[in-house]
Amino acid sequence: MAGHSRTARAGDRSLVVKRVAPAATRNAGPVAEVLELELPVEGTVLEIASGTGEHAVFMARRFPRLVWQPTDLDGDNLASIAAWRDEADVPNLAPPIVLDAAASVWPIRQADAVFCCNMVHISPWAATEGLFAGAARLLAKGQPLCLYGPFLEAGVETAPSNLAFDRSLKERDPRWGLRHLSQLDALAQLKGFVPSARHAMPANNIMRIYRRTLAP
Repeated sequence: MAGHSRTARAGDRSLVVKRVAPAATRNAGPVAEVLELELPVEGTVLEIASGTGEHAVFMARRFPRLVWQPTDLDGDNLASIAAWRDEADVPNLAPPIVLDAAASVWPIRQADAVFCCNMVHISPWAATEGLFAGAARLLAKGQPLCLYGPFLEAGVETAPSNLAFDRSLKERDPRWGLRHLSQLDALAQLKGFVPSARHAMPANNIMRIYRRTLAP
């Protein structure tokens, strides 16, 4: 569970919680190395379920020619993202916006890439369906949807820690749990995407890249 500290928002006397997720700090570098291979040089990256906001700050600094647009549905997360953004003062990091991945309408009409880290296993399947549908509405042909997290794969032995994590998620909410990559690939095809890359990541995670096959 993420820890937190309290910090003052710029221009606001009230205090808000600036949350900290140790895993975000650990994986930010390896994630950025893969994104450097997959993201466009310029444009807007829409981050779905930005969480604490630490990734957003790190990536905006790492990719100064990209506008990084963080989003979340949770109010505490949105406050944390705003607090990190205020402290970092990175010009290409946009203010966070409320976005429900499962919604049929998103508050943004265009992006050049979509990035989603550690959401699909900690949300109902409808959120993943909405993620692909929303990305299909935004992305042009060839543009990437980048998914990071733990997944189940045919022919690949699942780490015991991931199996335990899967059980704990389903105990918390039976709609949650690690998704099979074949299930995601099938959904991607239905929504007009094709899997283009698989990158092995630390701590038994992977980065799966999907590319839009049709114009929206």
